[in-house]
Amino acid sequence: MDRFLAMQTFVAVVDAGSFVAAADRLGQSKASTSRHVTELEAHLGVRLLQRTTRRLSLTEEGRHYLSHCRELLDALETAEEALTAGAQAARGVLRVNAPVSYGIRHLADLWAPFLAQHPALRLEVTLSDRAVDLIEDGVDVAIRIGRLEQSSLIARRLATTGIRLCAAPSYLAVHGQPEHPRDLVEHRVIGYSYWAGGDDWVFESDAGPQRVRVQPQMQSNNGETCVAAAVAGGGIVLQPDFLVDQALQAGALVELLPAYQLPVLGVYAVYPSRRQLATKVRALLAYLTEQLGASA
Repeated sequence: MDRFLAMQTFVAVVDAGSFVAAADRLGQSKASTSRHVTELEAHLGVRLLQRTTRRLSLTEEGRHYLSHCRELLDALETAEEALTAGAQAARGVLRVNAPVSYGIRHLADLWAPFLAQHPALRLEVTLSDRAVDLIEDGVDVAIRIGRLEQSSLIARRLATTGIRLCAAPSYLAVHGQPEHPRDLVEHRVIGYSYWAGGDDWVFESDAGPQRVRVQPQMQSNNGETCVAAAVAGGGIVLQPDFLVDQALQAGALVELLPAYQLPVLGVYAVYPSRRQLATKVRALLAYLTEQLGASA
């Protein structure tokens, strides 16, 4: 068994959501793709995937193993990118798209040093919280935050960010503090238009998932606007660490329902294909992995 190929196939099946789609992505037959995963499970002595006629799902062992596989494959790709980038100069126009707030707070300071390393490059950075179509919009690499939907795109995890439920002391003084997720129905909520779950907020607890459908009094497609409204006492907000940490440390916001767990989201570099990856893209992936990897 080629263990590396088996691991690569396992990750591709999970990302693609099916053996057929993974086989197309890898240029293998469906039978070969299935055999690689089966041999890997036999080698490990555990089942990694639950297979039904309609869908695939990871077992608990599969979830743990997937994380290690991604780390190993990413480390190998990073090493190859570093060698390739050193052997051939990155040149041409590199188009990057990123979420507005993350792009300003975490990426803006990185671009000048990156260009200093690659003087033959021209960089075009666009900021948008909308998920752009990479092919249609001519984007080489997009930075995305969240749990990625299954697609033909390749994703490299760069970092992670937690999610916090917060409100200002001034709001809580008037409206009280929720004790359970279901209490949020009675509160003023500031919603984020691009939240993957929409108005359904899910909290994890020892009693299992707690799902509540909130009714936002205000909604915005920009996270910083949501946080600013919350700081001003406008309601309860659900936003990532990098937007609320400063307000929490200053006491302008208070974290709510700390006994309930909220998702940890990945920060990903997304690009169309691994095949014949341009040197400029390899250089950017290696650079961002190095710069942001401490928070992964």
